[in-house]
Amino acid sequence: MVYHFKKRIEVSGRGIGEGKPCFVVAEIGLNHNGSVEIAKKLIDAAVGCGADAVKFQKRSVDKILTKEALDAPYDTWYAYGKTYGEHRRALELSNEEFIVLQKYSNERNIIFFASPWDEESADFLEDINIPLFKIASADVTNLVLVKHIAEIRKPIILSTGMSTLNEIKESVDIISRYTDDLILLHCVSSYPCNYEEINLRNMKTLRENFNCLVGYSGHEKGIAVSEAAVALGACVIERHFTLDRTMKGPDHAASLEPTGLFKLIRDIRNI
Repeated sequence: MVYHFKKRIEVSGRGIGEGKPCFVVAEIGLNHNGSVEIAKKLIDAAVGCGADAVKFQKRSVDKILTKEALDAPYDTWYAYGKTYGEHRRALELSNEEFIVLQKYSNERNIIFFASPWDEESADFLEDINIPLFKIASADVTNLVLVKHIAEIRKPIILSTGMSTLNEIKESVDIISRYTDDLILLHCVSSYPCNYEEINLRNMKTLRENFNCLVGYSGHEKGIAVSEAAVALGACVIERHFTLDRTMKGPDHAASLEPTGLFKLIRDIRNI
């Protein structure tokens, strides 16, 4: 199959792709720890660092997890509940809180979007009119969700961690039926990721196989690899972002603090 995806995408008046600066996404994800106030501080910090966008995650916890998973004991130092279900619910923001944060991001003049992990969450995000969708690596093979999001016909960023080329192709084939606005992100689903696992040349493989825009979602320590990805043509860089890497929670340790994100964006602009 020959793909014909755009080489430049417009998102909220911002061009992404050929001839445009790298689009830098501060992935807040769950690093708000279920707190709107922490989320606002993260948005403020992302603006101060010069990020183009902040990204959150949206789940319907009780719909995407089995009863066994919800009730499973969860005994880690960063757990927010005695069971995995309690932990996941504690880290979720309500629909009303998402709307508050979207409005706050608009006021701070930074693009707000999210990765939905189920159809209900995708529909909510479309209802509040986010300008683009992110599909997480974990959902590359969730073809029902991929199709549901593609049918909305908005730009899609798809991370490809843990995926084979054939698995990526199945998702890309579906997306190509509904939109020609696609960006694939090379990603290694390890938190934090070891340098020898990263293989940035896979960006070239993705570009050659799918004829689309390509970027990088990094979980490595430091900023040098993400900068190298830009030199290799990444049009999007996504990095997890936190106020403090020692905070309680699952993703803080693999995230950049404000000083790191500021330096990364400074260097990306120079590159």
